[in-house]
Amino acid sequence: MASRDDMNWQIIGNVLAAGAQGKDPKLFSSRKTLFGIPSALDRELAHAADLPAEATMTASPQGSHKVEHPLQPVFDDRCRVLVLGTIPSPKSRETGFYYNHPQNRFWRVMARLFEEAVPATNDEKRELVLRHGIALWDVLASCTIEGAKDASIAECVPNDIGYLLARAPIEAVFCTGAKASELYAKHCERDTSLVATRLPSTSPANAAASLEDLVNAYRALLPYCRA
Repeated sequence: MASRDDMNWQIIGNVLAAGAQGKDPKLFSSRKTLFGIPSALDRELAHAADLPAEATMTASPQGSHKVEHPLQPVFDDRCRVLVLGTIPSPKSRETGFYYNHPQNRFWRVMARLFEEAVPATNDEKRELVLRHGIALWDVLASCTIEGAKDASIAECVPNDIGYLLARAPIEAVFCTGAKASELYAKHCERDTSLVATRLPSTSPANAAASLEDLVNAYRALLPYCRA
């Protein structure tokens, strides 16, 4: 069986050969394309690795790189439920807000739960969750990660979840996905004394879960939310 490196080199050869034959002039665009749009080569390599195309553009030559959490927690003194992910994805870091990959279904789920329009801007997203008493943050303050691949997370430094709990009347904690739940239990649960409930990830990587499945699972938030 061919190794991953052999597969990647084969893909690169196929891409360059197609470009030389004039089949797709976009194939010669830079790996770092304008506005961060993945090139055809990025898309091919990402498909082979089963990753978002953005992941191939952010990884270091060694595969993983260190990420520092750039976003402030979203909360106010009326929030009763805290929703935690692992660490912002490359797209969320780029756009400055949580769950901002265009294929992430988190905001569609929130809109369905509260029978509202899907929020378009970061301000609209912030207002939606705060209006219903939901705080947002992530388990990790920093880690090494390969692109947006949660399974590659290592060298973890947790956020100070106690900081938020001291400033908001949080009654329940929910984690979006298996990795966030695992990291919370390992790094945070002892200090917060709150056991987190695991919810399915809304990431496009969790293709097995339909939007309806996600909405039904996230109804677990509703007993803690403001009307």
